[in-house]
Amino acid sequence: MTSEDTQRRLDSLTKPPGSLGRLEEVLLRYTEIRGLEPPLELRAAALVFCADHGVVEEGVSAWPSEVTRQMVLNFVAGGAAINVLCRHFGIVPRIVDMGVQGTAVAGALDRRIAEGTRNFTRQPAMTAAQARQAISVGRQLALEAAREFDVVLCGEMGIGNTTAATALLCAYAGLDPAEVTGAGAGLNEEGVRRKAEVIRKALTFHPSRGRMEIAANFGGFEILAIAGVIEGAGEARIPVILDGFISTAAALVVSPEARWPVLYSHCSAEAGHRRMLEFLEARPLLDLDMRLGEGTGAALAVGILQSACRLYHEMATFEQASVSTSGRAPDRRSPAPHS
Repeated sequence: MTSEDTQRRLDSLTKPPGSLGRLEEVLLRYTEIRGLEPPLELRAAALVFCADHGVVEEGVSAWPSEVTRQMVLNFVAGGAAINVLCRHFGIVPRIVDMGVQGTAVAGALDRRIAEGTRNFTRQPAMTAAQARQAISVGRQLALEAAREFDVVLCGEMGIGNTTAATALLCAYAGLDPAEVTGAGAGLNEEGVRRKAEVIRKALTFHPSRGRMEIAANFGGFEILAIAGVIEGAGEARIPVILDGFISTAAALVVSPEARWPVLYSHCSAEAGHRRMLEFLEARPLLDLDMRLGEGTGAALAVGILQSACRLYHEMATFEQASVSTSGRAPDRRSPAPHS
């Protein structure tokens, strides 16, 4: 099935052409990516990747690294925000331990590479081999999900990962840390300034501009795993919905050509996210001032996509409803940026 087929169905429904706005756009993108008609009931999986970050040693977070593990246990127990939204929207959550400090977290998928990355102000966050391994994990999970689900969404957890994501943004887009460094999980103004200086120091320490070298220098295991999901989703032709600032950083890691199966769920309140989306020429579905992570914004976007699928299948056509098509308003749709 092609997006033209989906457009014809949408235009046959009892509504002015294009009047469902971006709900129509997201259905067209679904068909373009999947090559299939949008389903009545959307089967969705949430991959929540978790890992620790050595750069926390530099005082860049208001929370200690132990909180990563505590939150992963909360995910496994079903008590976090992402769990609530998964239950509400019928999304299947899969919690993936990519490298949380301590022993493997019981109840999470064990894909551990190391007990967190290294402090990237002193050495690369990971080796080139570890970077490839993290990407491979995400790619494989995407391929597995494509056998069972219609869409996959990505979330993350890792104390210090807004620092890693900001460093990636600055390195790939050539931005000054002072312009895009935010509070993360609750830093005060002084903390934000310190965090920006830490990132600036790291950028000076790692002058390389090679795409994969940047990823290894600054990225977290969870961010690179999401990059792997994007690559795997492209192979499997399944849409991947990215969450907020940290998840979107994974799109920087892959080549521009590999980003084609991505839907961007929302623009978070984190300082650099809007600049990141602009750099990617991406237009998110939602803008709710959220900054929680975990995949929460992506879960809400699944609800948007599910609503669009329902409208597509359950609205009557003009012919079925015996509604006249004479005098229909002209189609005022205009091309939209990438979702």
